[in-house]
Amino acid sequence: MKVLRWLAKNFGTLLTAFILAIIVWVSAVIASDPNEEHVLDRPVPIEIIGQDPSLQIMGDVTRNVTLVLRARASVWTTLNKDQHTVTAKVDLSNLGPGEHTVPVQVQITPHLVRQISQDPQQLTLTLDSIASQVFPVNLVVTGNPPVGYQAQTPLVDPIEVTVTGPESQISKLKQLRLSMDITNANQTLIRDEIPLLLDANGQAVSGLTISPESVTVTQPITLLGGYRYVIVRAVSAGQVATGYRVTNIFVTPVGVVVFSSNPELVNNLPGYVETQPIDLAGKEDDFETLLDLNLPTGISVVGDSKVLVQVSIATIETSLAISLPVEVIGLAPGLSASSAPAIVNVILSGPVPVLNTLGPTDVRVVVDLTGYDVGTFQFIPQVNILPERVQKVSILPAMVEVTITITPTPTQTSTPTGTAAPAQTPLPTGTP
Repeated sequence: MKVLRWLAKNFGTLLTAFILAIIVWVSAVIASDPNEEHVLDRPVPIEIIGQDPSLQIMGDVTRNVTLVLRARASVWTTLNKDQHTVTAKVDLSNLGPGEHTVPVQVQITPHLVRQISQDPQQLTLTLDSIASQVFPVNLVVTGNPPVGYQAQTPLVDPIEVTVTGPESQISKLKQLRLSMDITNANQTLIRDEIPLLLDANGQAVSGLTISPESVTVTQPITLLGGYRYVIVRAVSAGQVATGYRVTNIFVTPVGVVVFSSNPELVNNLPGYVETQPIDLAGKEDDFETLLDLNLPTGISVVGDSKVLVQVSIATIETSLAISLPVEVIGLAPGLSASSAPAIVNVILSGPVPVLNTLGPTDVRVVVDLTGYDVGTFQFIPQVNILPERVQKVSILPAMVEVTITITPTPTQTSTPTGTAAPAQTPLPTGTP
């Protein structure tokens, strides 16, 4: 009874203390984890749901929503990184063709997160029915083949394609056009092309797909009667200089069209025509020349009657082994040097004419002793070659041993000298 009376007497005080404790606890929690208001760092993608498969959204529609949220500081990291915490969607259920304005619905998973604002609040979009229609393919051929050739009727496969897309776009479509330029075409052309979808003004219509995606166009190109395409064969005469060889002969053009009023003449050709002989006598370098074709009587060339012939000439490479003394350079005064071995073998490679004319001073094997004093050293000899296009292949041995010594001073030998006896003067002889 006393306890009950005490509680009844102090109930107000106890309730006040309890409320104050809760306020203090809430204040402490808020102080340690305050609410913050920010723009969500990441854009939230808008999910389209409920769209009728037979309808298509026309034009560009905003696909993201920007949000301003209020939440505790500890929650913001999760909101910014986890894409599942905040989502947005637009429901197109039961909507038919036409323009519609629909709300953007935002869902926030974490509790105690308040949405302050969003942009956009709603989307305005247009739905159009998807349709398919078959259209013929219109081929436009421009240009003409060269003289002697003719273009036959082109083939288009398939001749019709199915166009799929919004009805409003298909209603604008008037033709599917393919273009092929056959200017200077001298052989049948086969190409896979994607038709252009054009309206009545020749402008492209977008937002449509075609099936199949491409069309194969075959444009036959054939020769007229009396005309024939033949290969040009280069004919040479003479020999290049000794030690040289022909590496290649290029002819431009590689083939020509010939004509005869008598078709039998061109039909009897072996498939090629020859040039006038190319003079190779004594040639050492690449050269080019214009040559006439050697044509049978009654046959002429359509166009230029000359061809450009380019001849590539190279030297014949070989190798040569020679023995050379090791020369010492850069030796300080008062010193002498000897090499072991004193003679090395050098293998050279280069054009035959150059190697055949090598002189004794054209190739040297040297060892540079600049800065070296008395002692024994190993060196890799240096091969100095004067003629161009000659290269060192190897040197045997690859290293030499050089011994540097002090040059001995020569000693002078003294010659003994004596006193010369005076010459005797002959006595005069008397005259009897």
